[in-house]
Amino acid sequence: MPVNSKIEELRKDYSAHTLEMEEVSPNPVHQFQQWFEEALNAEVPEPNAMTLSTATASGVPSARIVLLKGVTDGGFVFYTNYNSRKGQELQANPHAALTFLWHELQRQVRIEGSVELLAAEESARYFQSRPKGSQIGAWASPQSTQIESRELLEEKVKQLEQEYAEADALPRPEHWGGYRVVPHRIEFWQGRSSRLHDRILYNLEKGGDWALSRLAP
Repeated sequence: MPVNSKIEELRKDYSAHTLEMEEVSPNPVHQFQQWFEEALNAEVPEPNAMTLSTATASGVPSARIVLLKGVTDGGFVFYTNYNSRKGQELQANPHAALTFLWHELQRQVRIEGSVELLAAEESARYFQSRPKGSQIGAWASPQSTQIESRELLEEKVKQLEQEYAEADALPRPEHWGGYRVVPHRIEFWQGRSSRLHDRILYNLEKGGDWALSRLAP
């Protein structure tokens, strides 16, 4: 059977949960925290894995999977190399979208917002809480740039391991730190039977309140 025919036949009916307007929190961040807790309890693999979508100043998009490392009323936090492709795009166009898929719960969350840098102190605190190998990796890797070989990368790692052999933690590189996505639009998607999915949208109004609406699937 041709691959396209196999793809066309992939179908799954969703019936695990429902999502009603009167059941959700008036604050979308609190609703996200509730759903995230349920994903943890359901033992969803890496529930903090999210698609981070960025764009150039001219609007050319790109996307990749990164890990959520914090969520508060102020927004959603992740860390990366400032010089990476996503870092350069966020500098030129400080807006992003996040997408979570928790397939085991038949749920998706879409978040859109502006992006701001975390304070250096906050980035340093998190950096030095990471495993030492991850700290060395952040120093060794010129993320998103072309390299001649993996051997050169591994040699750099060895040099750093020797240099910091007696240290418990490395200093934070100036090119590495955190971002916060400050949301203005969050959509919660719950799979339903016959593709008649539940979609509830939160839009941030000028006064700071969240307006809720139901979207057609």
